[in-house]
Order: sequence, then C-alpha cells, then structure tokens
Amino acid sequence: MGALLDRRYVVTSLLARGGMATVYRGTDTRLDRPVAIKVLHPQYAADRSWTERFEREARAAANLHHPNVVAVYDHGVDHIGDQAHPFLVMELIDGGTLRDLLDTRGIIDPALALSIIDPVLCALAVAHQSGLVHRDVKPENVLIGHGPGPRTGAGTVKVADFGLVRAIASSGTTSASVILGTVAYLSPEQVETGKATPQSDVYSTGLLLHEMLTGKPAFTGDTALSVAYQHVNTDVPAPRTSNPDIPAALDRLVVRATSRDQTQRPADAATFLTELRQTRAELGLAPVPVPALPPPDQGRYDPDLTIPAMNPVAPNGRPATRALNQRPATQALLIDDDTDEPPPRRSGRRAALWALALLLLAGLAAGAAWLFVEADKVTVPNVAGSEQSRAEEMLRTAELAPDVKQERHNSVESGTAIGTEPPAGTELRRGDTISLVISLGRPKVPDIAPGTSRADAEAAIKKVQLKPRHDAKADDYHATIAKGAVITVKPEPGTPREIGATVTFALSKGPPPTPVPDVTGKPKKQAFQQLRDAGFEPYEAGEEFNANIDKGKVTRTDPAAGATPTGKKPRIGVYTSNAVQVPEVQYQQLRQAERILAGLGLTARTVEGGAFGRSVVVAQQPAPGTRVEPGSAVELRAFP
Repeated sequence: MGALLDRRYVVTSLLARGGMATVYRGTDTRLDRPVAIKVLHPQYAADRSWTERFEREARAAANLHHPNVVAVYDHGVDHIGDQAHPFLVMELIDGGTLRDLLDTRGIIDPALALSIIDPVLCALAVAHQSGLVHRDVKPENVLIGHGPGPRTGAGTVKVADFGLVRAIASSGTTSASVILGTVAYLSPEQVETGKATPQSDVYSTGLLLHEMLTGKPAFTGDTALSVAYQHVNTDVPAPRTSNPDIPAALDRLVVRATSRDQTQRPADAATFLTELRQTRAELGLAPVPVPALPPPDQGRYDPDLTIPAMNPVAPNGRPATRALNQRPATQALLIDDDTDEPPPRRSGRRAALWALALLLLAGLAAGAAWLFVEADKVTVPNVAGSEQSRAEEMLRTAELAPDVKQERHNSVESGTAIGTEPPAGTELRRGDTISLVISLGRPKVPDIAPGTSRADAEAAIKKVQLKPRHDAKADDYHATIAKGAVITVKPEPGTPREIGATVTFALSKGPPPTPVPDVTGKPKKQAFQQLRDAGFEPYEAGEEFNANIDKGKVTRTDPAAGATPTGKKPRIGVYTSNAVQVPEVQYQQLRQAERILAGLGLTARTVEGGAFGRSVVVAQQPAPGTRVEPGSAVELRAFP
C-alpha cells in the first residue's frame, strides 16, 4: 500500500514538485474521496514557532469558502522516521494551470483574458475581506479544472496556496534577509521590504493580465536580480506597446493595476474587480467559457511510494519559488548565481606556494574573526503578537535595545507588536538597537470639522494612510460655511477603514443664492432700492402695457421674482407699466375734452353730435379710470 499520512490519507502518485513543496494525488480513506496532498519540505518544520504559524495560516485558508478558491480540507504534521512533514490536504483539481494555457496559446484575446482574471479577483477579494493576502499570485497558482455540468470543454478557474507563502516567510526557518515568491510577479514593495498588502496581490494579478494580453512577462532578464531590479526601478510597460490591438481602456486598467506607487493601484481585489467589470462592459466584451485543460499525467499507482526529502528544484526548470537575499529598501538585492566558468589559475610552483600561504593566513584570520563575532551574537526573538510591554521585555532579555516605531495595520490590534526590523531570527550583536514595530490598528477616518479647508482635510486623510476623494456631486450650498470648505465627510469620522481605503468629502458652494424679491406694482425708484438692498444690480429693461398697474410702476423683473441667480451681484431687469388712465371729460366742452385726451397721449373720436363749437360731452367710452395702452381712442358723444 502507498504511504499513509496521519493514518488517513493514502498517497498514490506524484503530481508536481516545486520549491516549497511536493504535491501528490491521494485518497481520503475516511471520506473515500480523491484529494491533493501538498507536503512541505522538511526544513519548514525545524521549530515549533513554524508549525504554530503554519497551523494558523492553514486554518485561515481553510475558512475561505468560495467557488474560485481551492478548498483546504485538512492540515497537519506527519512524522516519517526522524523527518517531520507538514502537509495540507486540498481539493483535487483535474486539469492544468494558467501557465499551461499560456504555453499553449501565447497571446490570449481580451474576452478570454478577462474571463480568467474575473474569477481570480473573486477569489482574492474573499481573501482580502478576511484579512488574508496571497503574496504569490502567479500562473502556476491559477488552476483550470474541468467545470461541472454538461458544458463540454468549459473549465473552472480556481486560485491555490492562500496563506502558505505568508506562513513560510514568517517562520523561524527563513533567513532574516529572505523574501519568498516568484520573482517575475513580485510587487515592488515585496522586493524592497518583504511586506505584502492587498495592493501587492493587485499588482501581481495585473501582471498576469499583462502577460495574457501580450504573450510574454512584463519583465525578463538573465538573472532573478535583474528582474527584481526592474520591478523596483522601472514602470511596467503598457501592454499596447507590445500588442497595439489591445483596447485602450483595457490598457489603462493594466497600467493602473501595475503602478509602482501603491496609492495609484486599486485598493484591493474587490475594487480591481469592479473596475475590470466596468471596463469589460465599456468594451462590450461578454464573458466567454474558459477552455478546460487536460489533466496532468496522474502517474501509476505505486504501492511502495514513500515521501522523500524534497528537492527545491522544479523539474520543469521554472522557478516555482525563488528566495531573494533582501537588504534594506535603499540597497540593492544580492542574488548568487552559479557559474560553470572555472577560476583563473596561476602558473608555476612559486605562485602556487604563495597562494597556499595566503589562503592559510586568510583562513586563520577569518577563523579568529568568526570566533570573536559569533561569541558576541544574539538572535532576534519573535515578538509578533505580543503586547508592547511584553515585546520590549523580550528584546531586552535578548540583550537588544528596542526602538519603538508605530505603524497602522489592517489585522493586528492596536498596541500589539507587528514584528521587528530586522525580523525574528536575525543575528545581531549584543546591545544593538532594533526597531520594534507596534501596531496602531486600522486607520480611522479623521475628525474633520465642517468648515475645514480642502487642503487640510486631504492632508489629514492622507496622514492616516487613507485616500481622499472629492465627491463633486455631493457639493451643496451652506449658509455659514465658506465656499470651497468641507461640509461633509463619508464614512463618518472615527470609522475604522482598511489602509488605502477611500474617504470622500463634499465642499460648500457658499451661502445659498438670494431669491429675487417681488417688487411688482411698486414705484420704480422704490423697487430699484429694494433690489439693491438684496444684493442685486437693477437696470431699466423697458416699458410694457399692463391693465392692472399704473404707469411708471413695476410690472415684472427678469429673472422673475423668486428666482435665485448666481454670481457676484447679479443684474436684474426691471419692467415698468406704460398704461394710461382714461380721465373723466364728461360735461367738458368737446374741444377742451379733445385737448385733455391728447395731452395724455390718447385720441378723441366723436361718434355723435359735435356739430357746433360749443358742444358738450355727454358720454365717454372707456369709462373714466380705465387703464389703456398709449394712443388708444376714447369715444365721445356730444350735444348738440
């Protein structure tokens, strides 16, 4: 029978071998189901701190339940002889990887590329919401298996290895100057500091999309050092420079996701997913089925299969996982590469003797120096998760001088140690100063009072590592807050947010505009004064007839009463009435009545009598007091 792990899992065949682990096909004898068993290399079980860290990370990964996440069923450490083998039991995916699809197709068209990245981001979004960062997003960790149902040829995309890289990078078995991950897909901050955030996963996923659209990695080089150097010092080239057929909107999305500046990337996978779907809708690219890949050679069942010590070299020649010697961010990375070129030789016996003598002297000097240095070395303890006072005590007990620094963290509670710089496991000299990094917890929306200037509000938001954004649609008038100052902030001040999350604010448009007062029927002079008192500049817009308003009084304004014109001292047109009030001329001599009407701009029209010069008006139409237009006729009846 094959090797048996934890008295439950039968190992039946080899599936793949990588830098961190070997993956086997197996069977869960208790549930009678096929599983994938990832057995980590023995060096990761060197101490208890590692196994505890591995168990925590495996438990966190097992809590991720999503159709696009490779499920983690179980974890443990099995002992075979004197070797400890940490292992994960995972969902078995029959198919291939995104690497296989890239090797087969080269350039992948935009519709299919987006249909692959969409479920990848769905999986990462679930992890980010749970406080997990993948840290090693690469084609080899994107699995494409046979989808369920009758759709022949349709594949299911799943992401594997959540939490595994974090566990290894945090264990005491890793050198203090080592970062883990495939060099071609590492974010600049991972190369520089070894720290990863959700935006680091966004960067790596952007590189996956870049490679699918162009058919080649964004950065290549002769050595891992040269590739890592490009991540830190060179902007990822726009995909359209390699493939002009890529739509401009998709090109912009990739450039944004792979920005070297973390603040310019989407905040996390959920934000990236939203932008990706918006871009897909903008381009009219409907989701397409992902082609199912043929399962790898499952191998022959081997009843004598055992689990050997793992060789960290991948048989296919690809760098499944690379370890980079990491220096502080201001220094270059050092990566040792093997070479087949032999060292130059000296000719002659004398040269050889001198060389031997020099080597002996150098060896003696190095040995003495080593004894002196090693006797004065101490190892940095692991203080992560301890309260500040306890962490300081542990460092002083180790004969180190803690220098406390504080920084915000999405998952470590305030007042708790995040770690040290340099990290646990590093060897220092007794009495050396070491940075103790204490968490401030998640950033909170700052208390920005209404009336704060825009510049001060943005500075306050950035200071707590959040991203300010002006929501112009929410701007509004305010009676007391000056134009351009903050009136509202969302979320409310004091709300905890993820590092890099957006805080929106709205600005005041200044006091609300004053409505035009109603001056209808008022004398022009009085109306002009009232408009000036309200902050307007009145002007004469003209005369017009109004049968209800006396001559010279206001008929209307432009803008009308109640309107709220904007601008500094808006101009208001004032219209006045030119109506003429018909006078009473009854019982006046006809000639006198005609003169009175003419003096008011009216026309006298005699319709009866008036044959004699002394005729008298006995009736008139319109009646006295009626308002008529200038030039109107007034009918007169005279006698005799």
